[in-house]
Amino acid sequence: MNNRVKNAIYSVVLVSLVFIVWKYRQSNSIHEIRIEGKTMGTTYHITYFDKEGRNLKPQIDSLLEVFNQSLSTYLKESEVSLFNTGNVVHFRLPFFLPVLEKSEEITTLSEGAFDPTVMPLVNAWGFGPGRKMKIDSVQVDSIMEFVGFDKVQFNRDSIWKEDKRVQLDFSAIAKGYGVDEVANLIRSQGINDWFVEIGGEISAFGKNQKLDKPWEAGVLHPNSTYENQSFKAYVQLQDKAMATSGNYFNYYEENGKKYAHTIDPSSGYTIRHELLSASVFAKDCMTADAWATAFMVMGKKKTIEKLEQLSDVDAFLIYSTDKGIETFVSDGMASAIKINP
Repeated sequence: MNNRVKNAIYSVVLVSLVFIVWKYRQSNSIHEIRIEGKTMGTTYHITYFDKEGRNLKPQIDSLLEVFNQSLSTYLKESEVSLFNTGNVVHFRLPFFLPVLEKSEEITTLSEGAFDPTVMPLVNAWGFGPGRKMKIDSVQVDSIMEFVGFDKVQFNRDSIWKEDKRVQLDFSAIAKGYGVDEVANLIRSQGINDWFVEIGGEISAFGKNQKLDKPWEAGVLHPNSTYENQSFKAYVQLQDKAMATSGNYFNYYEENGKKYAHTIDPSSGYTIRHELLSASVFAKDCMTADAWATAFMVMGKKKTIEKLEQLSDVDAFLIYSTDKGIETFVSDGMASAIKINP
């Protein structure tokens, strides 16, 4: 065989090998998909890795639209709004019952620190869709007559109340629940690596394939503003949900005094204590979201005591002392959190 023939054969073999390698890499390549949008009065940001490179934004937006038709207090015809203005609602969508069951669970475990019947108080203090009004102790006492999750009854098909004044507000759990629903949609498509964030509540599964390491999320410094945001800590997340509650931006100021957005359902008043932020980690974001709110009501000492009783919940707390800002991390997340000075 002469050299010309040999070279031709080598060239064909080389080209074939290159083509085979290219096809193999193409078949095993994975696409990073990033999508974003608006929902629940906030924004969402989602990243996932998919071999097929599918854009799931239409399905996600459709899911969130239906989700809001069930649980948004800003939609007059949503299921929760119909309950708030009426007496009985028969479930039409699959979202109302699970959030009621989870709310009942966390309300009981937190001894009322989490309670979605705070809606009238939220409106009275000026944080909801209702008209803001001046509020004093007499009005608080009057409103407290129809606040309490025990004033809500439900079964597999319906929810009802004896007192028409009872109202529900799921803002302290709905974003986390929405995160779980989006994560479930992504999982149903055979995708194993995702980072879903809605209004700061997060579900992170698998890993960041691009960086070949766990997903990472930041915890805002309590002194952050909309214009100047900095992070007090960074958290590595893998097969974990995270929700943060704190008095960062959601307050109003009147006569030089700030009114925080966390309301104690047991007293009817806004919270004033040393706990500035609670980031909670759990298997699902609905649980994390509810506990983040509960911990902000309970304060640092009671939160640490409660964490010792909860096997599947961890937390990162930021609180103030005479020396300045300090932090606490429960054992289950200590190795995953990097705290900045």
